Amino acid sequence: MISATMDLLSLLCYCLVVYVFVQFIRFLRADGDLTLLWCECFGNKPEDKLYKKVVWITGASSGIGEELAYQLAKLGAFLVLSARRVAELERVKQNCLDHSKLRVKDILVLLLDLNVSSSHKDATKSVIQYFGKIDILINNAGRSQRSLFLDTNLDVYEAIMHLNFLGTISLTKCVLPYMIKQEKGQIITVSSLAGLVAAPVSTGYASSKHALQGFFNSLRPELANYPGIIISTVCPGLVHSNIVKNAFTEEINKPISENSAQTCKMSTARCVQLMLVGMANELKEMWISGQPLLLYVYLWQYAPTLAWLVANKMSVKRIKNLKSGLWTGCLVSPQLFLHRPSRWLTYVRSWGWWIFGMSSPYRQGLHLLFKPT
Repeated sequence: MISATMDLLSLLCYCLVVYVFVQFIRFLRADGDLTLLWCECFGNKPEDKLYKKVVWITGASSGIGEELAYQLAKLGAFLVLSARRVAELERVKQNCLDHSKLRVKDILVLLLDLNVSSSHKDATKSVIQYFGKIDILINNAGRSQRSLFLDTNLDVYEAIMHLNFLGTISLTKCVLPYMIKQEKGQIITVSSLAGLVAAPVSTGYASSKHALQGFFNSLRPELANYPGIIISTVCPGLVHSNIVKNAFTEEINKPISENSAQTCKMSTARCVQLMLVGMANELKEMWISGQPLLLYVYLWQYAPTLAWLVANKMSVKRIKNLKSGLWTGCLVSPQLFLHRPSRWLTYVRSWGWWIFGMSSPYRQGLHLLFKPT
């Protein structure tokens, strides 16, 4: 009897080891948080949930917003495309019509400047008058920033907060009453992984995204009496776009002079594909990034002491790149983990018990897991 019990325990232990190993391999290959990737495989499909939805996209003239328009058009969603550049919006609209079954009347081009809050109410009324409803608002417009805090003028911080934060909540405040009236709707806000972790050399941008995270995380429980209204934040990492070229620098009107290398960056199409999966499954928060940045975010959430070590290490590299005029875009360089891997195993073994707890069995298991071969 005892022997059979031991055999069963041994089998369970082997199964647990195999399970942990498989999940570890999955994590190494992951380009989104594990909940999001699970929904991609087993959850609701975007084509089933987003068909004929009225979707308002801000910042739709380029980057993630433009790709959102293309993929949503293929899914059969009705679109409102907003940005400051009407000519670019018309180009995006025509591309949507050329590559989908939508008709001209299914897409509304609407000029919108997030900095002009007084225009947001009229813009919202225009959408309601045209389509009769707003099913989904995607707050995507925004601007990045690349400069050291000590070199940056205060008006740069005021401008980025007004655009990224105040402009977003102003438009949300105009749209939300209509969703409450119809008792359903989704508000999707494109934040950033910089809104979750430390992002040196981007203090203004990170501040605006942290503000968005705090605002929408606080707004969500305020709407607990309206279960049909979903508040979601999307936190992409590094994505192929022109966001760095248009970034704020030390001065308001000073253009960025860095050579931005497109390394460590996810394709815009894949980023949007995962966003649509999250929207279809009504996820509250989505992390979208490849490795090693995704690992950095998980460390920041579950092992902050270890994450600070990584942040301090990579900050030196980012500052050096900024001053030399080279911008790789990577918050965390792969070389940071590949260089002297035994050092990182030592860090994980030393600090990992903060993740799993202080009890001896956990520490022993962690020691065996990361024991050098």
